[in-house]
Amino acid sequence: MREKKITTDFSIRTFKGGFDKNLSYILKCMRNNIEIIIDPAIKPDIIIPFLKTSPIAILVTHTHMDHISYLDEYLSIYPEIKVVGHPKSKIISLKDNFIPVNDNSLINIGNLNIKIIHTPGHYFDSICYYLQNIIFTGDTLFVGRTGRTVDKKSDIEKLYDSVYNKILPLPLETVIYPGHDYGKKLSISIEGNIQISKLLRAKNKNDFYNRMSEYEKTRIIGQ
Repeated sequence: MREKKITTDFSIRTFKGGFDKNLSYILKCMRNNIEIIIDPAIKPDIIIPFLKTSPIAILVTHTHMDHISYLDEYLSIYPEIKVVGHPKSKIISLKDNFIPVNDNSLINIGNLNIKIIHTPGHYFDSICYYLQNIIFTGDTLFVGRTGRTVDKKSDIEKLYDSVYNKILPLPLETVIYPGHDYGKKLSISIEGNIQISKLLRAKNKNDFYNRMSEYEKTRIIGQ
């Protein structure tokens, strides 16, 4: 099958490190060189050398500590930077720096229109950021599997809804950029992910529960 060619107005640079194979990203609008950071999980001194400008925003996928480990350091270096996240997350204390966003809202960064998709399940304040043919999924969806639901603020029923009713219906060529490097590659299309993951081929909600239960029994630490 011939792949569909898509022209984009942005570039993505991926960084791996942090607490547990965390992934942070620089998203750059190619038309006006505006840059933003997805998840402050990597030390600033690793990411800053690759920035061409002062980033104008940090998009937070959720507030598990490993994903916001270096948020204060970025704010110290860039005191005017805006931090985008869920309205009820702990980062609301940032006050003037914080921009709360709701499900299905749009934010404009340069010439990029980024859709907010609230995807609770792994954590209550999980957000995916979707633009053109890509989606930053945080810990909602990885390469090869979904996020886990072992936190006290996790909810497997909400995770099922987020994955099956919000992410998987997106165009199959949409490329997933997750919050951790837990798979055989750093990113993958929705179509490719469905093909390699049993957790993404459940027949219904009960089948998903059963597949998640089996996954937890056989899970390899660090994956």
